[in-house]
Amino acid sequence: MKGRLPWFVALVALTFFASGLSAQCVMCKAVAEDSAADGSLGRGLNSGILYLMAIPYLLMAFFAWFVFRKRKEAGKVSG
Repeated sequence: MKGRLPWFVALVALTFFASGLSAQCVMCKAVAEDSAADGSLGRGLNSGILYLMAIPYLLMAFFAWFVFRKRKEAGKVSG
């Protein structure tokens, strides 16, 4: 039980302080304020979210392709 007590206390503390985590990031707020004037709020936010989401996936895909290519050159992958 001694090993679980610090984890439990940390979980309770994080849950207690989670109410302050509902703020928007600065970029999302800036896009929302700028695009609210011309009525394209949803389009601007969606474009920004998709852009931010695509970059990590592209990096992971490039890394997976690079590793696959290196393993194939070494003769470890059949194909």
